[in-house]
Amino acid sequence: MKVQKLIACINSQFYAGVPDSQLRPLCDFLMDKYGIDKNHHVICANEGNAVALGTGYYLADGKIPVIYLQNSGQGNIINPVASLTNDNVYAIPQIFIIGWRGEPNVHDEPQHIYQGKITLKLLEVLDIAYFVISKDTTLVEVQSVMQDYNTLLKNGKSVAFVIKKNALEYENKISYKNNNLMKREDIIEHITRFSCDSPIISTTGKASRELYEIRERNNQGHKYDFLTVGSMGHSSSIALGVAINKPNEKIWCIDGDGALLMHMGAMALIGANKPKNLVHIAINNASHETVGGMPTVADEIDLTSIAKACGYPYSASVDNFDELDKQLAVCAKSNELCFLEIKCAIGARSDLGRPKEKPYENKEIFMSNLKGE
Repeated sequence: MKVQKLIACINSQFYAGVPDSQLRPLCDFLMDKYGIDKNHHVICANEGNAVALGTGYYLADGKIPVIYLQNSGQGNIINPVASLTNDNVYAIPQIFIIGWRGEPNVHDEPQHIYQGKITLKLLEVLDIAYFVISKDTTLVEVQSVMQDYNTLLKNGKSVAFVIKKNALEYENKISYKNNNLMKREDIIEHITRFSCDSPIISTTGKASRELYEIRERNNQGHKYDFLTVGSMGHSSSIALGVAINKPNEKIWCIDGDGALLMHMGAMALIGANKPKNLVHIAINNASHETVGGMPTVADEIDLTSIAKACGYPYSASVDNFDELDKQLAVCAKSNELCFLEIKCAIGARSDLGRPKEKPYENKEIFMSNLKGE
């Protein structure tokens, strides 16, 4: 189905959400039509943030917002959906468009498999009516469903369209770029030179895949790295937990700007605890690159000042390899909590591979190395 037909059928003037590769046609359409426009389209820090923003839109105008997300973000919407927008509370209607990763009987990555199994069940538990759109879904079917949905929406209930793989089409695929010069894979290669045999906790997406391939090329094995393949935004908290309990080990966290923004409250917790053995690195390309490249707000804010305000004793930002190596050397030798922002270009190799081991196997070798086994 062409995404324009779905959008016309829904007939909403406001969209908020977190980009998803399964929803790439929708995201590209919204960027083409609106760009980033606070009156019509906002890319949010996390999915619960989008629900709250949509709530404000509804309260101000009485119009129904559309909230888009990957199904992995259902966990982030549960609190506001159950305790705020539900018709037993404020009865604030919203239309969800959800990319269905890990759909049963469709091959996907390990972090999506269980989430895919429970996607529809979660909507049922949340009392959100849903309709699944596949490649064969017709406009007439969607129009019929939308008629039923309009009755539910008028009664303060939310509804959802669940989007299967390749169900939506948009002819204009947008290319995203910035003016930064350093490539993320090269940046991570430099980080591994300075981290030596210290543990690294890396964020979800292409950063972990690139770290894996670097270790493969260098014949280093994978015992030093915990590859956070799911749970976007939580790698820094995982790193904090490791750092607190392994005070004699230097712990490195490779974060991304989208992940850091998604749960930025983690920085306050890290700063308050001040683990002297933690280096928190944010590779910032101001982009949700792994799911298509749609922008984040990370180039509109000062991450180093935020880190300082959260209590990080040392905070710096770099945009070239000479400065990167100087700052990595400082962080490697430091005896205090460090934050390093690295300005990065958008883009990755087209032949970038994926880890061969299963996540639990990665966990086992990582834990064994931490134990000195």
